[in-house]
Amino acid sequence: MRRVVVTGVGMVSPLGTGVEKSWSAAVEGRSGIRTITRFDITDFPVRIAGEVPDFDPALFIEKKEIKKMDTFIHYAVAAASMAFEDSGFKVTEENAERVGVYVGAGMGGLPAIEHWLGVLKEKGPDRVTPFFIPMVIINLASGQISIKIGAKGPNSCAVTACATGTHSIGDAYRLIQTDVADVMVAGGTESTITPLCVAGFNSMKALSTRNDDPTAASRPFDKDRDGFVVGEGSGIVVLEELESAKKRGAKIYAEVIGYGLNSDANHMTTPAPNGEGAARCMRMALRSAGVNPEEVDYINAHGTSTYYNDLYETMAIKTVFGEHARKLAISSTKGMTGHLLGAAGGVEAVFTVLSLKNGILPPTVNYTTPDPECDLDYVPNTARDAKPRVALSNSFGFGGTNGVLAFRSFE
Repeated sequence: MRRVVVTGVGMVSPLGTGVEKSWSAAVEGRSGIRTITRFDITDFPVRIAGEVPDFDPALFIEKKEIKKMDTFIHYAVAAASMAFEDSGFKVTEENAERVGVYVGAGMGGLPAIEHWLGVLKEKGPDRVTPFFIPMVIINLASGQISIKIGAKGPNSCAVTACATGTHSIGDAYRLIQTDVADVMVAGGTESTITPLCVAGFNSMKALSTRNDDPTAASRPFDKDRDGFVVGEGSGIVVLEELESAKKRGAKIYAEVIGYGLNSDANHMTTPAPNGEGAARCMRMALRSAGVNPEEVDYINAHGTSTYYNDLYETMAIKTVFGEHARKLAISSTKGMTGHLLGAAGGVEAVFTVLSLKNGILPPTVNYTTPDPECDLDYVPNTARDAKPRVALSNSFGFGGTNGVLAFRSFE
């Protein structure tokens, strides 16, 4: 099987547009959670979210094309453009068929759906834009990226709730491993901070209602956690076959060495008891990577700030790693970004490879009251200098779908 490395990264997140802004904010432990500005929150019990604060689509997309895309596609094209530029790879007539795109979303064009449904009801069918359908179809994130960069290879997406970004990267990794492509642009994107989304998650009692203190609302593994915070953005990586990357002298962030995906087969929203499915998925990733549990130094946890996820993920880590679980560094960057749903795995994969490349572990912020049931090392509140060699990035989604990526530092 061919070896695969990460040669480019791009990000749009509640911490800012661009990898440098988001990474520096994460290392400093700054939160991107704020009061919602996208719509009137007067009647909403939940009034906070992780909105992207500084995004201008015109910096990445031709003006006439912007109106043809919903926001999740804007974010994907932007993050992919940054990642591709970072990689330094050039698409040519000779290599275009060996370059692909695999970028998914969990919910896709919900803002456009809500907006144009209103137009339909108020003004009639003739006033609905002809761009509506391509605005909201999830695979148009990959489609628009491929058009922009000229990639003529595999073009697809995963739609697996909160595991979308991880599955997209993992599937793309396998396409390169098995010689279907040489380069893949992969990750996740999401923008669903809308009345319907917030109302829906609120009705499930899944969201934090800490409206008076937004920056402290997302608190993974903390005893006083009261739900997750919806976020938005996109995280994209450029994956490349190792010899191709070495031949052109590319900067290499890390090597992708393993991938696991499976199902809880338990409940549509609640994780399997004791994290049984998550444990099997981590073991699958380790087997795929050919590494022993004791070789893992760091886990970027799914860590949603909900009671069952944080508890069961902790239990799953203990199941897989045994006594070594006490030596692992674990952090959830969702304390700073909120939960980016379909984009979460992409953003967190970027954070994970930056941790390996830079030797810094981002913290789990708002960890102030330890939970006796969540009693591992969550890198509380302050980033940590370290030299991790092997790291996992965990993502677990509604429907019981699980994904885990394994990375190794590259020297």
